[in-house]
Amino acid sequence: MKKGLFMLTTIFLLAGCNGGKKAETQPATTDDGIDSTFEYRVDRFADIEILRYPVPGFNSLSLQQKVLIYYLSQAALEGRDILWDQHNRYNLTIRRVCEGVYENYMGDKSTEDWKNFETYLKQIWMANGIHHHYSEDKILPKFSKEYFSTIVKSVDPGRMPFRDGMAADETLTEIVPVMFDPNIMPKRMNQAAGVDLIKTSAVNFYEGVTQKEVENFYNKMKNPNDATPVSYGLNSKVVKKDGVVAEQVWKQGGMYDKAITRIIGWLEKAAGVAENEQQKAVINTLIDFYKTGDLKTFDDYSIKWVSDTSSYVDFVNGFIETYADPLGMKGSWESIVNFKNIEATKRTETISANAQWFEDNSPIDPRFKKSEVKGVSAKVITAAILGGDCYPATPIGINLPNSNWIRAQHGSKSVTIENITYAYDKAAEGNGFNEEFMWSDDERTLSKKYGSLTDNLHTDLHECLGHGSGKLLPGVDGDALKAYGSTLEEARADLFALYYLGDPKLVELKLLPDNEAYKSEYYEYMMNGAMTQLTRIKPGKTIEEAHMRNRALIANWVMEKGKADSVVVFKQKEDKTYVVVNDYDKLRDLFGKLLAEVQRIKSEGDYEAGKKLVETYGVKVDPKLHKEVLARYEKLNLAPYKGFVNPVYKPVTDANGKITDITISYDENYIDQQLRYSRQYSVLPLKN
Repeated sequence: MKKGLFMLTTIFLLAGCNGGKKAETQPATTDDGIDSTFEYRVDRFADIEILRYPVPGFNSLSLQQKVLIYYLSQAALEGRDILWDQHNRYNLTIRRVCEGVYENYMGDKSTEDWKNFETYLKQIWMANGIHHHYSEDKILPKFSKEYFSTIVKSVDPGRMPFRDGMAADETLTEIVPVMFDPNIMPKRMNQAAGVDLIKTSAVNFYEGVTQKEVENFYNKMKNPNDATPVSYGLNSKVVKKDGVVAEQVWKQGGMYDKAITRIIGWLEKAAGVAENEQQKAVINTLIDFYKTGDLKTFDDYSIKWVSDTSSYVDFVNGFIETYADPLGMKGSWESIVNFKNIEATKRTETISANAQWFEDNSPIDPRFKKSEVKGVSAKVITAAILGGDCYPATPIGINLPNSNWIRAQHGSKSVTIENITYAYDKAAEGNGFNEEFMWSDDERTLSKKYGSLTDNLHTDLHECLGHGSGKLLPGVDGDALKAYGSTLEEARADLFALYYLGDPKLVELKLLPDNEAYKSEYYEYMMNGAMTQLTRIKPGKTIEEAHMRNRALIANWVMEKGKADSVVVFKQKEDKTYVVVNDYDKLRDLFGKLLAEVQRIKSEGDYEAGKKLVETYGVKVDPKLHKEVLARYEKLNLAPYKGFVNPVYKPVTDANGKITDITISYDENYIDQQLRYSRQYSVLPLKN
């Protein structure tokens, strides 16, 4: 994603990095409830701002399409607890206990401790667990464990969701150390070099096993001569019991049975109102995968899904994103339901139609180019619901499937989620970010004139073509780059998009209005990667998240390699540091050279070179620059992270119970939505 049961390859937009831009496309003013009074901002706490997104055009859909979206949206919400449990085995207990206190505590709610407790609950909702959604660090409460114990014990036990046979004291003994001790499970996913990544990560994908044991377990399954390998380990937890390493498969009748059974129920309803037979086959094959857990069936589903380019309504649902696994194998549960933005899709259709030209003219070694680009389809979509690992924080672009051989033989499907980018843009208007961090009015003028267009086009190129470009050499394992694979794959797609944004071909195709527009994205990308994304990192920390490492890698490598010619430099003005681009043509050449090297690493499976590239350029932070950036950003009073609340869909029925309409509303706030979701979609049993 431009963040990655496929390669969900996704883009998370940095808050503030598009400050002051005007959106390219405006939602229609219709009876969908979207007009000048639409409230985008919902809540603000800690380092997070919660927004809502409009769904323009929903009320213009046919009844069948509305009902289909409703059923798929219910399936999207039923998997919520799966993700919470995947992130950490104590997450569900902690969340349910905190929610029980929030809803039933009768004591003083005006104290600073209570306010801090409420903020903590909002934070773990945002992160789908007790570790920060982006930094992966454990969220430490700003209230004491003594206060927490007191308020838990003050609530009627009959109103608290303690596990069967456990009372308040036993539950607190189990969860308090996990919540408050900074040395227990400090990182959701650790990517530090030279340590056992499984033992030092808090995710619930593994239990009782070492990194070496897991790698050996899957290496024994893999056949280097298999041209169509399944995505080993995608839908399972690896455990060791009585000295034997085995998988617990996520399927109906297996691990996460109750939630998966409910997902299947809604998918079966969706299949009954599918737009066409092809879409119905896609849904039914996904149902088969959930019932069997068979990864061959998942490949069959992926092939059918990527081949369905005619349906107006589309969706992603399942075990998809592998970035939360330190080994890059396990799929986090996520879902998004959407429908096509016809007018904006003309842009991506132009890109798709020219896919072979882009592949042929790439600056990479000819050995790594595809002689025939197959099945590339792309569209701009309107998100209707976000679920699992796409909620509350969400991607703005998606490229699927993940399997290298499916992409090569059957193509890929890419989307840009324009109503989400629009919501980001509206929330960022006039926030002062560009005025604070851009070098001069020249860069700010470029951003205002071209920023939204080039942002969306970068996403299009990243998703539509970047992830689908190039090929592995015969015999190269798709998992060869291990923990560095996600970062390098995102870098590859970003570099592809950056290189071609500066190509005159885009003006020829009427995707850009002139040969100056691309400079807006070049400048903002370099500013972000080299400097402003540091607003998301705590003092003394290194860069750990894959997308941030990717951006830092590109920016730092380019600045070093272009140093002799002063292509991109840091400059001081009034004791403040700025990024200055002196030569955009040479900058594009450097993007091309780095793209060639990253593609070589990927195509050859060169782990050592990939590791060196990431560790040298994508991890380290200049503490002096970091301190300055944090101080300047703090004065703007902006939240570096954004999350969303979903719209609410409700069926309207006649006297016989037949659905006659689906209504959409935007009135639900963040707290009410999270609590409702916990009441309505929480069926997994508590366990330690």
